[in-house]
Amino acid sequence: MRPSDAQQAAAALRAAHDDRALHARQFAAQGRPVVGYVGCDTPVELITAAGALPVRLAGRAGRDTSLARTYLDGAVDPQVVNVLAAILTPEDGDPVPDLIVITHDCDASLQLFYTLRELRRTGTHSCPPVHFVDLLHLPGEATRRYNLGRLSRFADQLAAWRGRAVNAAELAEAVADHDAARRARTALRKQRASALTGGEALRWYAASTAMPPRAYADTLTAALTGEFTRPEGRPLFVSGSTHDTTDVYDALEGDGWLVVGDDHDWGDGGDQPPVGEPTLEALTDHYTREVVPSTARTPQQIASAARGAVTRSGAAHLLTYCRQYDDAHRWDHPARAAAAGVPAALLRDQPYAGLDLPALTAQLAPQEAQMTR
Repeated sequence: MRPSDAQQAAAALRAAHDDRALHARQFAAQGRPVVGYVGCDTPVELITAAGALPVRLAGRAGRDTSLARTYLDGAVDPQVVNVLAAILTPEDGDPVPDLIVITHDCDASLQLFYTLRELRRTGTHSCPPVHFVDLLHLPGEATRRYNLGRLSRFADQLAAWRGRAVNAAELAEAVADHDAARRARTALRKQRASALTGGEALRWYAASTAMPPRAYADTLTAALTGEFTRPEGRPLFVSGSTHDTTDVYDALEGDGWLVVGDDHDWGDGGDQPPVGEPTLEALTDHYTREVVPSTARTPQQIASAARGAVTRSGAAHLLTYCRQYDDAHRWDHPARAAAAGVPAALLRDQPYAGLDLPALTAQLAPQEAQMTR
């Protein structure tokens, strides 16, 4: 492949990140629906099979959230408040969904569902229909049977919404397309630390949540054929809260760091094996066992994963980043830091898309000094 082809593919990935409504507008212009979703365990294959474009709803730094805070405020992750603001008063670059799907990947997502459902019930705002897909992630056959029922119900809801059921051929094509996207993301995870800044890697990952899956797979595969030079910076692994924008990574890398890995579900943590078989049973197994939100993982699993991820990425430092009202990650920090075996910092109560760089330096400097003695 010519270098110019790889460069054009990279530019297409950045464009899908920078304008998350880019492909949604193209679908709408063709008379095809767009489904906005919240939750890493959303069964996107069923949405694609129903002829719609699944777009993961994201926030944006600097957005006016005053109206959203009228309905959803207090001890709730500000990222979700930002997403609600995008739904109520979309701006340029925000997809305008025909349907919203929310899973129970965390309590903040559940609060968003309740808020949207009540706004629709009362007629306070004109919001798209909203579906809740309540998947569980406990081991055992009872959980698998429950989740199979939830996926079957969701398939029925999509059938009622579009006027006909998803057929076997549509589901097979959707599973194949999303599996292709998963394989491309896995290739990105393996190559990112030696090829891309953390901000650029996150942009390429985020494009997967706003593009048709087959187009994403082809575009990312082409981009990864480019010629790369390892970026400069102190290698850092980022854990904790999710990042649906690159603002924190860009701030870190502007300060001399290089984010070589992460474990949240917008980044490396979103890596998944292929589903394979195009059936509801296979999707149930996948979303029960392979897509596990951080809130459903045990401290032992988190620590073990951190040890391996830090080693593979070549990180020399660890940051556990906790956004305001997203404090669960801080309880896992001691075990995560001990397992990683590198200087580690915990930043709590961080603003959405913001970062306290002096606090990061203050925590890491004494540890680095101790190690050089």
